[in-house]
Amino acid sequence: MRIVTLSPHLAELVYAAGAGRQLVGVVAYSDYPAAARQVPRVGDAFRVDLEAIASLRPDLILGWPSGNSQVVLDRLRRMGYRVIDLEPRTLADIAGHIRLIGMATGTEASASRAAEAWDSGLAALRERYSNLEPVSVFYQIAAQPLVTATGSHFIGEAIRLCGGVNIFETAAGLTPVVSQESVIAAAPEVIIAADYEPGPASPADASPLQMWRSWPALPANRHGGLFVLDPDLLNVPGQRMLRGIGQLCASIDTVRRDEGGRTSSPAPQP
Repeated sequence: MRIVTLSPHLAELVYAAGAGRQLVGVVAYSDYPAAARQVPRVGDAFRVDLEAIASLRPDLILGWPSGNSQVVLDRLRRMGYRVIDLEPRTLADIAGHIRLIGMATGTEASASRAAEAWDSGLAALRERYSNLEPVSVFYQIAAQPLVTATGSHFIGEAIRLCGGVNIFETAAGLTPVVSQESVIAAAPEVIIAADYEPGPASPADASPLQMWRSWPALPANRHGGLFVLDPDLLNVPGQRMLRGIGQLCASIDTVRRDEGGRTSSPAPQP
């Protein structure tokens, strides 16, 4: 079987399912595991090169409906390709997608082991953190514009698993743009930002958290609740998310364990 994936996370799941040797085409930023960096590119998740795909003669194309153009996915089907859409909405979907890829590629045994490892790791994190005292959380996907995740997103589910209360839990959509004022009004005790800078995570007083430093009365500032996480570990729905969720939970727990970290004060002033 010759497989093409149209999102970096799908390439990661193919390797997790034990089908990496069958991967013949990926999109830009498919860099995990390291072997994925050597696979030919067919564009990026938003602009797919149909001629490049045709040259690879794939038997299976894995698509990402919320990122790929639906027009392109439909066209690939009309061209005769077998296209499977995989859209991770929940944390459980990750194990489900690994199993599905295993069934589609003949690597069921490897896929089953990987899916079971995911399920058991997730269960261990849930048992450790989900019954602890709640802590209000703002998760910053991007700073300009200011983008977050709602409770309908798998990141929102990860926050709940850690015993966090997402300040945008009930907002519409999956990744809305929000205002700085709305975050300040919600007075989160923890602010966690995805750090897209290369190399180790930035210190908390550097971008992407700098905008919150001008609000010293913000609970997240008062109690050391500003953190950065590698986005590849939490924003990309693959096996590495177990590490990312563990770091997310540990960050939230740092504030939870701080005796002065609880607050019922009104929204802070600059």
